[in-house]
Amino acid sequence: MTRSTTRRTGPVGILDRCRELVRPALVQSVGGLHPWHAETAAFSLGWAGAGGEPLPGSQGKGVRQALAVLGAEAVGGDGSRAVPGAVAVELVHTFSLIHDDIMDGDEIRRRRPTVWKVYGTGPAVLAGDALFALAVSTLAEVPGPAGAAAVRRLSLALRDLVHGQAQDLLFESRPWTGPDAVRPDEYRAMAQHKTGSLLGCAAAVGAALAGAPASTVEALDRAGRHLGVAFQAVDDLLGIWGDPRITGKPVYSDLRRLKKTYPVLAALASDHPAARRLTALLTAPGPLDEAAARRAAGLIEAAGGRRATTDEARGHLAAARDCLDRVGIAEGAREDLRTLIPYLVDRSG
Repeated sequence: MTRSTTRRTGPVGILDRCRELVRPALVQSVGGLHPWHAETAAFSLGWAGAGGEPLPGSQGKGVRQALAVLGAEAVGGDGSRAVPGAVAVELVHTFSLIHDDIMDGDEIRRRRPTVWKVYGTGPAVLAGDALFALAVSTLAEVPGPAGAAAVRRLSLALRDLVHGQAQDLLFESRPWTGPDAVRPDEYRAMAQHKTGSLLGCAAAVGAALAGAPASTVEALDRAGRHLGVAFQAVDDLLGIWGDPRITGKPVYSDLRRLKKTYPVLAALASDHPAARRLTALLTAPGPLDEAAARRAAGLIEAAGGRRATTDEARGHLAAARDCLDRVGIAEGAREDLRTLIPYLVDRSG
């Protein structure tokens, strides 16, 4: 029995099994980069400190790697067939985080300084570009029609990811109220592009590399996209109410940045009196201090924004499960996916 088919129970066991399968190839791939880029990538992945010194383990859960492996297993293939796809998707995810932190000006990620704060903006941009190029070449080297299908799938996901990032940035310049305000459905579409595209791609690429029919690949892609919206909704909750000791971000971090997240938009869209007070607070001149951010969080909750966001996450989780139930997939992988999906969303950091 191969390591990829040695089943482990529970979400942590599933993630560990898949990450252990993918990790050697991911390490080898990153090690083939220019030494400067390899060091920067190792820091971003949580493998090394700022001086390149090795750190035990990895700070990431390996969510996308697991979805790729389970995508292959879902269609009866060995998880090892998904390894090039898992590596490619993880490289794209890392590239997107490096560039995202630069665009947002974020200085902390996973309780450590972000790449651009340690290495500088230019080196961080170059490292992200190197990871992007490496991801595409990793899949392009897979022979046969399965490799070509996987490259096409990754290209579509990249297009959607960049589209979502553009939407997210443009939201910052739009007003809180009025006809040009960001609506919750627009935010949902952005999250499906920015976050859901890569989660969907992970599962779909794994299935494609295992030779799955197009209908199954599409179903897994849709399931991952729904999971991405749910994942983003929970991220938005954590950005306001998360424990800084777990999230690694300051309390009320998204509110203090006046970031347009789903809880805020849902609250503003309600007809509750708290929504009007929230509008006045958000449109007042100057940034929110801690006291104002605390008041805003209370108003968002009073206006139903917190509950609406929780409902949004649950609705997309149900939709992801429905996508899985509509196609014939291997029972063991179906069980693992149904175990993993709620765990990825029901988290505290």
